[in-house]
This record gives sequence, structure tokens and C-alpha cells, in this order.
Amino acid sequence: MMGETLFIAHRIPFPPDRGDKIRSHHLLKALAALGPVHVATLGETDGDFAAEPLLAKVAASHCLARRPASLGRAGLRALVSGKAVSMTAFDSPDLRAWIARTLATRPIETIFVFSGQMWQYVPASWRGRLVVDLCDVDSAKFEAYATERRGPRGWIDAREGRLLAAEEARLAERADATLLITEAEAALFRSRIGASRANIVAVGNGIDTALFDPQAVAPHPALQDECGPHIVFTGQMDYPPNIAAAQRTATALMPAIREQHPAAQLHIVGRAPTAEVRAFDGVNGTRVWGEVPDVRPFLAAADLVVAPLAIARGVQNKVLEAMAMARPVLLTPEAATGIDAVDGRDYAIAENDTGLIEHACALLAGGSTALAMGASARRFVVDHKCWAAALAPLEDIVGLGVPESRNAA
Repeated sequence: MMGETLFIAHRIPFPPDRGDKIRSHHLLKALAALGPVHVATLGETDGDFAAEPLLAKVAASHCLARRPASLGRAGLRALVSGKAVSMTAFDSPDLRAWIARTLATRPIETIFVFSGQMWQYVPASWRGRLVVDLCDVDSAKFEAYATERRGPRGWIDAREGRLLAAEEARLAERADATLLITEAEAALFRSRIGASRANIVAVGNGIDTALFDPQAVAPHPALQDECGPHIVFTGQMDYPPNIAAAQRTATALMPAIREQHPAAQLHIVGRAPTAEVRAFDGVNGTRVWGEVPDVRPFLAAADLVVAPLAIARGVQNKVLEAMAMARPVLLTPEAATGIDAVDGRDYAIAENDTGLIEHACALLAGGSTALAMGASARRFVVDHKCWAAALAPLEDIVGLGVPESRNAA
């Protein structure tokens, strides 16, 4: 058993129904198996606050505060204060007060921070163990956005990338371990912070293969009863890379796919679709479902799952979920980062629209290729990508010895 831990996360890790919450959920459960964990986190939706009893079952104590400001108001505050927007947007006085009381009254040995925006809550006076899971390099992501956008939005993204890069470098110097999801992302982070004593470790994502099991869920009847083939894209649909991938599929890929498969339908499944995403409904056989209670029936009914992302950080949970459901998955090299499966056996990778279209048409043509790929994908995930295997290094990471000068007094 380890000592008590303070776990700080930017979103409540329940329910585990989106990429970041899935990872934080399993990290929290793994830490709770090692010792008492006190959780400081934020909620945004009614669903978040309805899940508070689930958090209470895992945490020794917890604070679920409401995220304090809209992104627009946070942006104005950030411009005035000179801080990054994404840090200002998660700055809660209520959470700060609860963290201060918990550190003052509990024998906390380790602070585990999930997501770089939340390391602002670590007091300057803290001398215990500090582990930060960045997941991916946010500053690089905003820099990539800035190269694609013009005008005020491009300037804002460039500013965000610059400010977050400085914060990430300071964080890495202070933390006893900084976690990234993939070794490629860890290498990118090392290259950006230069010579440093920072301890940067890759800890991958996993998948609940008992939950995502094609034998455990029936296909969605609306897809099963309609002509197809059915192509499925899943994700948080207010996230810019997912928006761009949905647009790419609906407007660039589907017309060519439907030349060979006239009844092909694209199903965009995921919460918070923007007006831009909703406008794809009805375009080239596209249906926008928005938030659904369970994504698994859509995956079970899919003839093909696509993930044509141009920008992707870390391991894509959407890809692992589809593979676990024994679906053939078509993706870009960016979306395949960190999965390390075999192209052509476990999934199909294409670098451009022409390749994506060719692979999609071949996999939708029927026959044994798609079935064999789906079966191989399921075997790969079960053997290599379960959460127990992914988080096996965690105990050693949170148990790292720290110099005596950094121990809490």
C-alpha cells in the first residue's frame, strides 16, 4: 500500500464515455487500488453531476466543483491576465480552497495531476511527490491549429501554443514524472523542452475488452434494418480534429465511395456536434446522430469504422474501441499513433484521400477481407491493449523515490 494521494482532474472521471475521461477513470481506479485517493475535479453537464455517487464510491473524499466560466469569458480573462485560455477556463476558487484544506488535513504523499491545465492547483510550497499526466503535448496541438487558421482565431491558437509550451517546460522541471500516452508524444515533448532533468514516461491507453465485446451487444436496429453498407465515425464532435475528420469523410470521401456503393451511409456519432457538423446531416448519405446512450450498437452494426484524422495526439480510444468490437478500421497514420498494430492485418492505413477511398471500397466489397481484419483487430486488442497491461508501470511511477530535499516536511 502506498500513502494517500490527491488526484486532480479537469473533468470528473465518470462516466468514462469520452477519451480523456476514459483514461482518467482507469488511472483513478488503479491509484485507488494502491491506497486512499482524494479527488478534486470539475463538472460541466448534468450528466457529470449525476455521476458524483460513482466518484464517491472510489474516492476517500472528493470535491466536484462546477467549471467556472464559459470558454468566451475565460478567453477574455486570459487576455487580461496574460495566461493561457485553457488554464483560465479550468480555474476554480472552490477547487483551490478544497485542495488547500485537504493538503492541510490529510497525510498526502503524492499529487497526481491529470491534464496540464490542472497543475496550476499544485501549491508552490508542495515538496512531496508530483506526477503529471499530460496525455499529449497540448502546446504542439495549438501550434498545429494556428498554421491552419487565419485571422483572430489563428492568433489566439498561436498565443495558446506559446503560453502552454512555457507552462509545460516549467511543469516537467518540477514533476517527479511527466506522463504521455505514446512514446512518440514523449519524444516530441523531450525535443521541445531541451536539456532537462525531467523524467518523461510513456504510459499507453487501454481498452475494456469485456465491455467492448461484439458478443455482448446487439447491432443498432436503425442500421441493421436499413440498406448499407454502413460507415461509422465516432468522437467528441466539438473537438476540431474530429470536426475536420467528419467533414473530410462526408464531403471528400463519401461521394467517391458511393460511386461504387450507392447505398453507403455515413453515421457520425458523438456528443456536442457543432452547427458545422450538424450541417452534414443528409449530405452524401450522412446522418448525424449526436450524443447517444451507448456507442457500441453503432460499432456492432458498422461495416467499416473510419478515423481519418489529420491531427491526432496520443492513442485514439475510438480506434481501440472499434478494433475491440471486431470491426475493420480505416485510419490515417496520425490516428494509428501508439497502437502498433499491423497495417493490412489488424487495420488499414492510408495517407491521403485517394488511398482512403480505395481501401474503403475494397473493405466494403464483402468477402473475407473485412471479416478477417475485424477478427484480427479483436485478437490484437485483447492480447496487447487491455487496461491492466497499459497501466502496469503505474505503481513504480507513483512509487519513485524522490530526493530528500523534496520530501514533504
